[in-house]
Amino acid sequence: MSNRDIIVIGGSAGATAPLKQILGRLPPDLPAAVFIVLHIPAQGIGILSTVASSAGPLPVRQAENGMKIEPGRVYLAAPDHHLLLSEDRVFLGRGPRENMVRPAIDALFRSAAINYGPRVIGVLLSGLLSDGSAGLNAIKRCGGISVVQDPSDAIADELPRSALEATIIDLCVPGAGMGDVLSDLAREAAGAALPIPPEIRLEVEIAAGERIGSDRLVSMADPVALTCPACGGVLSEMKESHPMRFRCQVGHAFAADVLAKEQEGQVDEALRVALRIIEERAELVQRMAADGRRNGRPAVAEMYQARAAEYREYADMIRRVVLKSLDPPIRKREA
Repeated sequence: MSNRDIIVIGGSAGATAPLKQILGRLPPDLPAAVFIVLHIPAQGIGILSTVASSAGPLPVRQAENGMKIEPGRVYLAAPDHHLLLSEDRVFLGRGPRENMVRPAIDALFRSAAINYGPRVIGVLLSGLLSDGSAGLNAIKRCGGISVVQDPSDAIADELPRSALEATIIDLCVPGAGMGDVLSDLAREAAGAALPIPPEIRLEVEIAAGERIGSDRLVSMADPVALTCPACGGVLSEMKESHPMRFRCQVGHAFAADVLAKEQEGQVDEALRVALRIIEERAELVQRMAADGRRNGRPAVAEMYQARAAEYREYADMIRRVVLKSLDPPIRKREA
């Protein structure tokens, strides 16, 4: 039987430190290939050198389309491309962003799951929100192993905590000890292969850039009264998804917490636009009131003055809402 020879690692904020610890502890004879997705800007630079300087004896390369997969090597996602795996090669996808990012952790994890099943070890490190949780769930559904950084050890604990809530986690390990754990897991025999859920395969095709269309989307999601923040299209809620996720007909994908974060920004922007329009309206009728007084029309001036005061009250109310949204009350932790 084959060993667990595919290690996929994802992280965002605060993930660089534990990633350095992991790569520094992996041995030169590691019988597995390592694939890494960090959330980086489309024009990000310096990540490759940062990872390579920490990889110890393992060679690190930025993934290129068609690159052959070999054990004992580290492959880093390229900016603005989904890192996807086939049976023996890497390929880069330009499909829609997931959780507003490309490369997305979920895309890598799903492609590993459908092609390597029980041979996959999925690892989530420090990060914000929940990108990667759905992908780790896909790895588990296809027979792989799931590992997360101990949230108490993470700089940003949202990502590992989301994974713990979304799926069964096999190991929860501090960053300092994860390299040794992965080295041991890679030498173990893989389990039995499991059937590949068709919706996971479809989502990998979307990440690769294939057209989704409403006819294919309806097979794995139900339309809801929500709008895609990326393109303005109708969103559909993925069926039986953990965590809760949404996709639009174009293919943009969002975990519920990421969608809520994007909506929060849109609400804030809408309030600021409304505030500007009302303040401009107040300024206009104030000038109209002054013009009425200058021209000996006191009744008209009084009417416009009252409207100006009313608009100022509306503006003050919106301003208070905007300020409150920037400084939400701190919730008390449950005992």
